[in-house]
Amino acid sequence: MNDQASLSILDELPGELLIWVLIVSELLVFGVGLVAFMAIRLDDPSGFADAQNYLHRTAAAANTIVLVTSGYLAARALSLREAGRRAAARLALLAAALLGVVFLVIKWVEYADKAAQGITYETHAFFTFYYLLTAFHSAHVVAGVVILIMIAWRDAPQNIEAGAAFWHMVDLIWILLFPVIYLLG
Repeated sequence: MNDQASLSILDELPGELLIWVLIVSELLVFGVGLVAFMAIRLDDPSGFADAQNYLHRTAAAANTIVLVTSGYLAARALSLREAGRRAAARLALLAAALLGVVFLVIKWVEYADKAAQGITYETHAFFTFYYLLTAFHSAHVVAGVVILIMIAWRDAPQNIEAGAAFWHMVDLIWILLFPVIYLLG
């Protein structure tokens, strides 16, 4: 690929280059975590399957719906803002942030249930990765909620575009974590 072609691709990315550097680096970190999880799973497939049975698949599925809906609202906010519907765009961003909080509450209930059962990161390698990956993702949800609230306040289209891109990265990571951690047996 020549320099002119690579510049053209960068020019067509929505938002600023630095948000894409952040997104790609975060996807790589989570990718490494998922690869490590799957590699260690190969050594103990039955232990991982048994541990997986302690998870709340329905809650995780609900969280998937919550995050995908939230991502839709964040994307919709940009369209609303560009159409001059500033109040509606801000409301969509705040609703997206509220759904991020709903995700965190559901995840907290799941963690509390594990703690009540005495399941910690030391219980089994599965749970080491479960807590590591889902807690790291939850930290990104917290950051995303803060970003969504900030861009609802400072709602320039370029801010909404960058914030929505970050939020979509959070969505994408969950869409990868959900089947690997909760469903693959």
